[in-house]
Amino acid sequence: MSRRVTIVRSGLPFPPAEPGELVVSFDEFREWMRRGRVLAHVGRHGEGRLLVYRLESAGRPLPIGLALRAMSRGRVSVEDLRGRQRPLTGGLLARWAAQIATEPFRISALLRDVERSVDAVERERIEPLSTSLDLAASPLYLRTDLSFGVRAGGSVGHIAGVINELDAFTGPAIVVTTDDIATLKPGVEMHYVAPSEAFWNFKELPTLLLNDACNAAASAALGERKPAFVYQRYSLNNYAGINISRRHRVPFVLEYNGSEIWMARHWSRPLKYERLSERIEQLNLSSASLIVVVSRTMRDEIVGRGVDPKTVLVNPNGVDPTRYRPDIDGRAVRERYGLRDSVVVGFIGTFGPWHGAETLAHAFVKLAKVLRDDRAGGPGIRLLMIGDGARIAAVRRILTDGGVMGSVAFSGLVPQEQGPEYLAACDILSSPHVDNPDGTAFFGSPTKLFEYMAMGKGIVASNLGQIGEVLDHDRTAWLVEPGNVDALMAGLRRLIDDPGLRNALGAEARREVVARYTWREHTRRTIERLQEVVTV
Repeated sequence: MSRRVTIVRSGLPFPPAEPGELVVSFDEFREWMRRGRVLAHVGRHGEGRLLVYRLESAGRPLPIGLALRAMSRGRVSVEDLRGRQRPLTGGLLARWAAQIATEPFRISALLRDVERSVDAVERERIEPLSTSLDLAASPLYLRTDLSFGVRAGGSVGHIAGVINELDAFTGPAIVVTTDDIATLKPGVEMHYVAPSEAFWNFKELPTLLLNDACNAAASAALGERKPAFVYQRYSLNNYAGINISRRHRVPFVLEYNGSEIWMARHWSRPLKYERLSERIEQLNLSSASLIVVVSRTMRDEIVGRGVDPKTVLVNPNGVDPTRYRPDIDGRAVRERYGLRDSVVVGFIGTFGPWHGAETLAHAFVKLAKVLRDDRAGGPGIRLLMIGDGARIAAVRRILTDGGVMGSVAFSGLVPQEQGPEYLAACDILSSPHVDNPDGTAFFGSPTKLFEYMAMGKGIVASNLGQIGEVLDHDRTAWLVEPGNVDALMAGLRRLIDDPGLRNALGAEARREVVARYTWREHTRRTIERLQEVVTV
């Protein structure tokens, strides 16, 4: 029996338990539910609490609310990291239950409404903009993903990188977003979108409802102001940027990071309303004044879908070289994970299927066995895996089966602000990306690649797509065949055995990234191309 039970949503820092409090991770609680262990907690706790990042993005957590209600004798609430609370009363839970019971019968009507809205956007005649681009005005930046509490990863780096640099070329940015954005500089004007609770328990439908919420939030944020342009990071089923730009008769810049339909098919499950989603995706591409993509492969894909090549800018990802730099001290991280005098191979990422973390794990198993005898009495070799994600369980199995887990440290999710310190703890950094499973060309521009370069560390990376275009073998990195475990192992060993080479590669990589691949230069290229494509 405890005074309070707290369930912590995934991605949040684990709070220290107060006296008499039981703190449970969301994954652990799901295991309770699956195994029926939650029954042993019925009526055993004084209060119940679900800890979320922001109340506005908590959604409609009915199953958890009902479980907390059954487990607790007293007050039950949702609480966010700012200490704001929403009581989960019996009346609220009953209303949510009624909504869930009736919503399946209203899906057809919702889809018809969305189809009519998309029809209207498609029918609207678009004339060339007759006014010049006013860069003294503030651009409106839209972040419309329904993902919350994301504190690290390439998307965070890209979003903050662009927003932080826009005012070097325009008026101060106005940001409309569904969630906080890590590593934004102080003083950025922020406005939050509150997603609707309706249809929250259906995977794709909330993304369709979000369009009206984004339009309303943008109108409230702008007031009487006319933005210089609308910049939207495209997300599934969202066409708010089109409507806002047309309403104000300003350019629409679309940041396109790959087809949501393709990613669902190959990295998750096919979308239930795929035809509608594909229609919205194509509508965004055909409506944008400028489309910013991170690789030539991505440009070729959308040009093949009928997009005018003149409206497409290939603009690789970048880095803030003042945040990621060689003089950062990583000794505290090395001490924390017992790395000390070892030669440390590092990887940072969200462990997606394209990241090749399993390939790195296999290579490290082989490397450890090869070096076991060769380096008797010498410094040890350690692997530091930074981050968390879908493929981490598979990585752990490979390392465990290979008998090398004693030489591996897993950091778990590391906030974006702390990423440089963790990279500084490494001697060699690996980017072992692999080909797409369906044989299509790799279309990514890994943010980690530019962060690695800025740290001035020796890099071993796959010679794949843009990675092989940005890096130069034996000058700025050691490139290996993608997915080839033996080649990756040999590349790692080469830099382990030759500190002079890895230092030289790192220094040259740093010079290259500062000259060509900063977020400042990335944003400059976007603004310059926008000036070219807008009709004066």
